[in-house]
Amino acid sequence: MRFDSRTSGIATLAFIVVAWFALLSAPLTGPAEAQEAVPDVTVPNFWDPRSSSDRPTVPPETIRFLASDDFPPFSFRDGTGRLTGFNIDLARAICEELDAACSLRIKSFDALVPALIREEGDAVIAGLAANEANVKTLLFSDPYLGLPARFVALKGKEVDTTPEGLAGRKISVVAGTVHERFLRTYFADAEIVTFDGATEARAALGTEEALVHFGDGLSLSFWLNGKTSGDCCGFVGEPWIEPGYFDRGMTIAFRKEDALRQEAVNHALQRLQLKGVYSELYLRYFPVSFY
Repeated sequence: MRFDSRTSGIATLAFIVVAWFALLSAPLTGPAEAQEAVPDVTVPNFWDPRSSSDRPTVPPETIRFLASDDFPPFSFRDGTGRLTGFNIDLARAICEELDAACSLRIKSFDALVPALIREEGDAVIAGLAANEANVKTLLFSDPYLGLPARFVALKGKEVDTTPEGLAGRKISVVAGTVHERFLRTYFADAEIVTFDGATEARAALGTEEALVHFGDGLSLSFWLNGKTSGDCCGFVGEPWIEPGYFDRGMTIAFRKEDALRQEAVNHALQRLQLKGVYSELYLRYFPVSFY
């Protein structure tokens, strides 16, 4: 849900990851099979199906990706030490779409941009923020994933999650977060109950200290699908993607002078969406959709 028509984006990236290794070791299914297996999963689309970009006249022969290996479920090492994750598989799919040779070099997060500038790689795929400082020195692809905020409630609860519907109702949230700031701006008539951590804020649903909890949709999707939630709750209402709060999408970063590679990757991302590959990857890594 949003208050204007600007594009969706990223919320807080910190979350608790449930071990999905059994799921991730399974072979990818085709889009039709995946949709049939999980019919209620909503897959986001960040590309206008009415527009299309031309395939680059001279696509890049190689793309050397830079990434970290401590960013689950986007890039991490599984129980066998194998590098895996949504970003890793997306990078591979981009190279296959462009028929480009693909390589991946692992660095600590803080070393990624310096390595890109030194031309040790061509692109950073690691959730690097397209903030004011980075935009001055880097190019960024189109967003390939936004992380909205969501409300959750006990299963069976009928909740109107509009500001009017939650007026006078209790909402739990982690103190000092962008989610609290958003609530105090747009849900000022609600009773906002703050907690020091996500565990306590979520537990408030079970003790009826709050009717709903508001937080990062991605982390909540893993919590809902994990054992610690006790299958207590579910998403209610629509995703919140309000600009100024949750409007930074995950992108791929390039050197400022590398516009041709940026354009090629944008073309590949759109093609992967149209061909169903993006949906396939999303369903693989995010079985409880946060959209």
